[in-house]
Amino acid sequence: MDKLNNMQVFCRIVELGTFAAVAREMNLSAMMISKYMAQLEESLGVALLNRTTRQISLTEAGEIYYSRSKQLLDDFSELDEYTSQLGRNVKGTLKISAPIDFGGLYMVPAIEAYQREFPEVKIAMTLHNSHVNLSEGNFDLSILVTDTLDLGVVARKISETRLCTYASPAYLAQYGEPRHIDELSQHRCLHYRDTPHKDYWIFRNGSEETKIKIQWHFASNNGRALAEAASLGMGITQAPEISVANYLTQGKLVEILSEFRIPSLAIYATYLQRRFLPAKLTTFVEFLIKFFSETHQPEQRQLLPEIHSGGSHGQT
Repeated sequence: MDKLNNMQVFCRIVELGTFAAVAREMNLSAMMISKYMAQLEESLGVALLNRTTRQISLTEAGEIYYSRSKQLLDDFSELDEYTSQLGRNVKGTLKISAPIDFGGLYMVPAIEAYQREFPEVKIAMTLHNSHVNLSEGNFDLSILVTDTLDLGVVARKISETRLCTYASPAYLAQYGEPRHIDELSQHRCLHYRDTPHKDYWIFRNGSEETKIKIQWHFASNNGRALAEAASLGMGITQAPEISVANYLTQGKLVEILSEFRIPSLAIYATYLQRRFLPAKLTTFVEFLIKFFSETHQPEQRQLLPEIHSGGSHGQT
């Protein structure tokens, strides 16, 4: 048990970066945390950490030991949770990452419906458009709007959305409507900055996918800001349809270049493959699939079987 405790302390030192941070988290003294680390290194007969007055870094042995320890601790935690839930109500805290637009518009109603059925599950949802490495352990589940997925994750398709190009009626009246993607170079473009495609927009030209490098006039890492800018006539934007649904309904934006639209992007619930999946995770994923298949927002859904991904990037 001492070894397990020392292993937990070591992993948190690596993740939090300082002995003091771990001491605060565990409500212990920094001296006690140092003692646990000394016990662990002495029992192994090898140094796991390089310590300086400025920073802590892993030794080669420490990198290997951390990777395996983290997996073992995750397995212990999952086994305990899995076993404790047998014959009991589903409970616990589920940590979710989701894109800002999709999470804000569509996940909250799904979560509300899920918690009516599973009231003892608490859900902590973080909204951002940054890439999430699930192996770091900060999230149990990541929602992705993407055409490509990371290696080592399980992905369940919960919905899909079209990636389209939009402008306001006022902009089109002033600058004219482009009829071909080659004409975009003559227009003011509003660009989403965090796409894996960098400064390129993606289209289908005939039977091939084509990347067009645009000269953006205004850029942001927030889809809502770009949709608002487009609705004010500032330029043309390319975005998932779910991000601009309200603007389309109100007639503030219209789709252009529809014949060059690429196939729909899938919306996935992704998680790490484990031997023991906690009930809070499995029930939530299955609920999302059912919820979005039965609703008409953002689009008509269809179910796909579970897949193991083999890609490396996504678009949110």
